[in-house]
Amino acid sequence: MKDQLQGKNAGTLETSGEVQDIQIKIPEISLSALQNMKIKAASQGGTNQTGAQELRLGEIATISIEMASNAIYRKNQSKVVSVSARINQDKAYDHIIGSIRKEFTKLSVPPQYKINVVGQELKRQEAMKNLTFSLILSVLLVYMVLASQFESLVHPFTILLTIPLAGVGALVSFFVLGMPLNMMAFIGIIMLTGIAVNDSIILVDSINKNKQNGLDIRTAILNAGQKRFRPIIMTSLTTILALLPLTFGFGESAALRAPMAIAVIGGLVTSTLLTLVIIPCFYETIESVMQRLRNFRSGTTKASHE
Repeated sequence: MKDQLQGKNAGTLETSGEVQDIQIKIPEISLSALQNMKIKAASQGGTNQTGAQELRLGEIATISIEMASNAIYRKNQSKVVSVSARINQDKAYDHIIGSIRKEFTKLSVPPQYKINVVGQELKRQEAMKNLTFSLILSVLLVYMVLASQFESLVHPFTILLTIPLAGVGALVSFFVLGMPLNMMAFIGIIMLTGIAVNDSIILVDSINKNKQNGLDIRTAILNAGQKRFRPIIMTSLTTILALLPLTFGFGESAALRAPMAIAVIGGLVTSTLLTLVIIPCFYETIESVMQRLRNFRSGTTKASHE
């Protein structure tokens, strides 16, 4: 049975009504026997082998045992060799790629060779570029909507200040929990672009209405903070409570959804708390700067008329 497994099948042969397998077997030859193999040099006269000279194979060739690949792969007409490995799931993927690139820099590679990290890393880089573009586009769309609704090009920046405040909370939550910032977490941060600004919209809209009613800036801000404190807290709290089941890991693929929920919850906590403090201060600062610009322009206009 062992002899039947050796060799390579080359077809079948039917003899006397029986079908037999044809196997090609190569005998095991040592290096010394291979070097002592006699070969005949053909005479100059053609096929006549009379008087042909016999030579040892070791005299005309160098024979050694070497390692060789069983297949040659090419990409863009260049030979490539791929090296794959399993990664440690306990470490962040970008940290592993960073350590691999760091080790590559220590290698002395000839000019005609190149070392590149491909495979899943290329897909991750492409996905990060797409998500970054989506984040920038979402911020621009939110700004356009706010500018059209408030009929101002300045106060939408006050509302957009909530986005970095929410991003800080999301990053801090992942740092405290010791979790990597993966694609789903980045998607959660993009969601914060539209969710976290709700509290600022409620607060800034109330301040603008108080100003229209004749209140000064400081009084309008304090009155809006008192009236809108409860709606802001309730709006954020309902969203946070609705996302809590995702963070606990119920059902299948829970580990995939949890980072997105954690990013949203962490961002909402910090954005809600800081919105009630930083946004009013930033609003008053912008209003004071704009009032000084108006006074400067009006003073310049009066001086030019005189």
